Amino acid sequence: MSDVAVVGFAQTPSVRRTTGTTNGVEMLVPIFQEVLGGLGLSTPDIGFWCSGSSDYLAGRAFSFVSAVDAIGAFPPITESHVEMDAAWALYEAWVKIRTGEVDTALVYGFGKSSAGHLRRVLALQLDPYLVTPLWPDSVGLAGIQARLGIESGLWSERAMAEVVARSRSDARANPLAQLSGEVDVEDLLAQPYLADPLRAHDCAPITDGAATIVLASGDRARELCERPAWITGIDHRVDSPSLGGRDLTTSPSTVAAGKAAGADGVSVAELHAPFSHQEILLRQALGLGDEVGVNPSGGTLCGNPMFAAGLARIGEAARRVLDGEAERVLGHATSGPLLQQNLVCVMEGRD
Repeated sequence: MSDVAVVGFAQTPSVRRTTGTTNGVEMLVPIFQEVLGGLGLSTPDIGFWCSGSSDYLAGRAFSFVSAVDAIGAFPPITESHVEMDAAWALYEAWVKIRTGEVDTALVYGFGKSSAGHLRRVLALQLDPYLVTPLWPDSVGLAGIQARLGIESGLWSERAMAEVVARSRSDARANPLAQLSGEVDVEDLLAQPYLADPLRAHDCAPITDGAATIVLASGDRARELCERPAWITGIDHRVDSPSLGGRDLTTSPSTVAAGKAAGADGVSVAELHAPFSHQEILLRQALGLGDEVGVNPSGGTLCGNPMFAAGLARIGEAARRVLDGEAERVLGHATSGPLLQQNLVCVMEGRD
């Protein structure tokens, strides 16, 4: 099977609200042009297209089909879709290339979170018989998880605030981030609770946005890119959908995916953590020490486009290899309530 590498990455600015439609076309056209133009490619050069989005977030049936308008009606394309974060679309595209069916693939994800009441919409991910009818708030559920971790001594409110302060500071170097700037930990701790022990800054902002990645195999990757980010390991696992059936202070699926993907020895990790305490939880699950730079882009606490943020974490990690800033990196994505499903992708540069 051929080796597969990330050769291109582009994303839209993370913004609180856009005026475009919920099918993502207005967001996707510019980043398709950016990533393909940067590689000297056009639509016919892509062997496989795969997207990640959500019809229930868009509030319309088959919004992913409408999104194909951003690609164009001609020439005909081979296309697929996952109803979850586009990081899982990347996994499907990776399999497509590994099996030798194509040598290039373009993956994209999009979400217009501002279109509805996001915290209510996310309740649709829960058990449809016993939990969803109660309409539990997604932030409230995360507050339960954060409280369990605090009571177990795994993290503290101060540690959570320090994650936020570092993320906002790092995001100053990311012109596409929604939130950035220096903030004082004491000022953060003085803010009122949103869902005890979570404060507003502990929660990822409601964000519209999209991201895209181009994958290529072996020699084709070397033709397109001076320093491809080779995928050396990728795996995804799932925990029980029953919130009472698993320990919410850890993430067995992340532990298993990290081991299968070979998460050791990375210098940079981009973690898809929509809440501040979840970054701490994921660091513990993946065994990332203080020497590992976590979310140098600012992470999802500084911009969280639904169904594109996980793909963006892989793209941001890959960018460090593409630019020669790191040798071995990790991108992580999550989907479902309270880190239910987790994907880990390890990439490295080669001389």
